[in-house]
Amino acid sequence: MTPNRNPLTAVLRVAALCLVTLSAASAWSLEAGAPAPELNLPGLKEGVNLAGLKGKVVYVDFWASWCGPCKQSFPFMNELQSKYGAQGFEIVAVNLDAKRDDADKFLVETPARFTVAFDAKGESAKRFEVKGMPSSYLIGRDGKVVALHKGFKEEDRKSLDAGIAQALATK
Repeated sequence: MTPNRNPLTAVLRVAALCLVTLSAASAWSLEAGAPAPELNLPGLKEGVNLAGLKGKVVYVDFWASWCGPCKQSFPFMNELQSKYGAQGFEIVAVNLDAKRDDADKFLVETPARFTVAFDAKGESAKRFEVKGMPSSYLIGRDGKVVALHKGFKEEDRKSLDAGIAQALATK
């Protein structure tokens, strides 16, 4: 059997492979409208349970001490918590460091004025299908995912803030 050397056939095969890959990826990805996965973790002061926050708009952020963009996102999340907290908004930042000491050092240098939880085994990150650091998930008052965001850049601030304001306006 000789291989087909027709360039159009080769392009069509690659396109078909890409479509199958993209379809499979989206079938396995947490998407807007899906119920938020379970989150029940130890926190700085007490346990953190996402189900207990139903009725609030919750911004779940996965981070690690070694993540540069995470360090940039903490001051922004402090601002968001201060700005929207009285309206029923809660940030839950889930640390994924294997060593709690690494997270504690980060928090001394970059304080958090919001809820921090710890998941050294990364089980919650698996349920949320985290693909990179930081990854954030906006959860509506009904417990469903409103929006997902991967990474953090200064230019993301406006769109993230607008999405939170919109979710808070939805009763």
